[in-house]
Formats: sequence, structure tokens, C-alpha cells
Amino acid sequence: MKPVVVRNVAIGQGRPKICVPIVAAGEEGILSAAENMGEIPVDIVEWRADWYEDALKTEKVIRLAGLLREKLGEKPFLFTFRTAREGGEKALPPEEYEALNIAVVQSGYVDLLDVELMSGDEAVSRMMDEAHRKQVRVICSSHDFFKTPSREEMLGRLRKMQQLGADILKLAVMPQSKRDVLALLGVTLEMSEEAVDHPVVTMSMASLGMVSRLVGESFGSAISFGAVGQRSAPGQPGARELAEVLEMIHRNLE
Repeated sequence: MKPVVVRNVAIGQGRPKICVPIVAAGEEGILSAAENMGEIPVDIVEWRADWYEDALKTEKVIRLAGLLREKLGEKPFLFTFRTAREGGEKALPPEEYEALNIAVVQSGYVDLLDVELMSGDEAVSRMMDEAHRKQVRVICSSHDFFKTPSREEMLGRLRKMQQLGADILKLAVMPQSKRDVLALLGVTLEMSEEAVDHPVVTMSMASLGMVSRLVGESFGSAISFGAVGQRSAPGQPGARELAEVLEMIHRNLE
């Protein structure tokens, strides 16, 4: 797998990188969480802007992104507005979602942008093009909080992300059985071997899918999400515990 290098972090090389989301609602809580990132094992910091109380006011989002950039220093900064249809905290009309993401990448404050695959091919392409123009890497994502789609559907979504020009391909699904977890891991392995120029990030959610967040290095998933306090998705382990497990597995795979 060819890694995507963001600042000093090679995503897709070595152990899965740990991404910790900031999910506070108020500015004070958001900035406080950013200040604490130096005390925990984290490779990438994600701001889940849909949790922000003023997320629909673009000028406030941009201002706060600038403050976060200062707080995070050289840590890679991922901006994500997760829409309600994909499990996020707020609904946003498609044209406003696109405009917000484009404004954020044009600000120069972020290193990575999450773009939802289901935004439509043309909108996804416009957001990716602008992000790449500003040297921002794109994680194209798809989430299913109700089920695990068929193997063919999961592979189809990941391949579509690749075709549209994403730098990193992300898929999160909800398992209804242990076999669903195995199906997701099988798709991860297949796609990581097929899309050698694109790191793949997958997870099976909730407690049933917890194992998928831990064994990514064996199956080809390049990022695992860990929580500090409030979780942004069901089944996220604590960041410190996640780091211990990922490092143990990494050492024994060498």
C-alpha cells in the first residue's frame, strides 16, 4: 500500500494511525480538547464540526478552524462535517455542505477533508478538485448505521471513491452478526490489495464490530478512530487503550 503522507504522518504505512475526534459543542470545549491532544497518543485530530453549536455559520467555522490549527501545531488536522443522513448531528442541504467544505479547504487551515460519497458524483468531484488545488488530502467516506451491505455493495462504494479521485477510501458499517464483521474484514483485505495507491480505512461499528478497529494492520485498514471522552460513533475504544493494542499487534507482526 502506498502511504499518503500528511505533515509527518504516513497513513498506510506501519501500524494504523490513531485519529481522535473532537466532538464538543462549544468553542471553549473544542479548544480545550485540542490543547489536550499533546497528552494522548494521537496521530490525526478530527474536528467533527457537525457537533459545533455554530456549525451552520461558515465564518465562525473558519475562525475556529484557524484557532484549532494554532493549537494542533504539526498534528494533521482532519475537517469533517458529518451530515445527519450519515449519522451526524446536523442536517445540511447538499449545496451548503459543499460550500462549507470548499470554504474550509480554501482557508488553508486543514490538512485533510472528509467528503461523503453520497453527496453525488459532481459535487464530490468539485470538492475533491478544490481540496487538491489547495494541497488538502481527501478522505471519501460512506457510512451505514443500520446494516452491513453486501460484499459487492461495499466493494462498489470503495471502488467508486477511488474512481472519483479520493486519496483515502473510508467505509463504516453496522454489523448484525459476527459474519457481517468477517465480511467487512474480507472486503478490507481485498480492497487494500487492489487499490495499492489508496490507503483504505474501514470499521464495523458497535461492540460487535470492535475487533475490526483493532486488527486493521493485518487486513489493510490504515486508520483507527479512538475516543477521549465523548465518542463520535458506536464502538470506538478509548484512544490510550487503542494505542496499546495497536502497538502490541504491530510489534508481533514485524
